[in-house]
Amino acid sequence: MQLHNIKRVHPNKKSISVGRGGTRGKTSGRGTKGQNSRAGHKKRPEIRDFIKRIPKRRGYGKNRSHTVDSSVISYTPINLNIIDKMFLEGEEVNPSVIVSKGIAGTFKGSNPRIKILGTGEITKVVIVSGCAVSASAKTKIEKAGGNIK
Repeated sequence: MQLHNIKRVHPNKKSISVGRGGTRGKTSGRGTKGQNSRAGHKKRPEIRDFIKRIPKRRGYGKNRSHTVDSSVISYTPINLNIIDKMFLEGEEVNPSVIVSKGIAGTFKGSNPRIKILGTGEITKVVIVSGCAVSASAKTKIEKAGGNIK
């Protein structure tokens, strides 16, 4: 052991410097004056004013009952002129046959709800089952000799 290797058991504590020379002097790390330097300062964020002006988009929270009406059922529309073109005389028109012929696609892995509309003319006798039919389409199908189940 030599004299220059000897260390104190309890070294002197460094005195805390105050003011501009110290690490926590003047603004004490807050870096500014006024409201921002005070304890509990709550400055209103500037972007908040712009956010508050934008209207809320309704129906994106927990309660979506006012936007998604359970009574409204979505149908895949099919016109009479397509049925006249794609089906043979006396053939049955139902959702599974419509999907198999490629007129409509499946909806979430199952057959879609289909509504037959009265656009166009029908000359063939067809049997419609499992589909919703508009009033004008119903009269045209029955006039051609077909029936609706």
